[in-house]
Amino acid sequence: MKTLHLTLAALLPLTSMHADESKPKLTELQQHVTMQCGTEPPFRNEYWNNKREGIYVCIISGQPLFSSHDKFDSGTGWPSFTKPLAKEDIKEVTDKSHGMERTEARSIQGNSHLGHVFPDGPAPTGLRYCINSASLRFIPVEDLEKQGYGQFLPLFKKSE
Repeated sequence: MKTLHLTLAALLPLTSMHADESKPKLTELQQHVTMQCGTEPPFRNEYWNNKREGIYVCIISGQPLFSSHDKFDSGTGWPSFTKPLAKEDIKEVTDKSHGMERTEARSIQGNSHLGHVFPDGPAPTGLRYCINSASLRFIPVEDLEKQGYGQFLPLFKKSE
């Protein structure tokens, strides 16, 4: 009879064994924003004034979160959106830090801090998803297919 010797590592799921390898490499600012609920400076961030068509995905998980069609200039210096691509992909949590009560927006798949949701946005939702650029990665419409987000191309088809 053969004896089977297993190490603890053999019993762990592959993802937990190689967690550091599977995580994206984040800048110090991206780590601060997404993991420590930080905030980047207004008007000095990558996407606050981005006018290109495409989608914004979670920097941690790659989860599609927002469309450029729902982005607007809120005058705050951060990317602002009227709504997410799918409401169920954003977790809203009460944030009582800094002596005020706000609604924090978190990515469901990445469990990462994105920013906050405020009730002062334009129609049709009246909401402003004020999101840190450091929590996002922008995928331009011309790269959607090649980066695995082809299912979002119909959002950008011009009606004839």
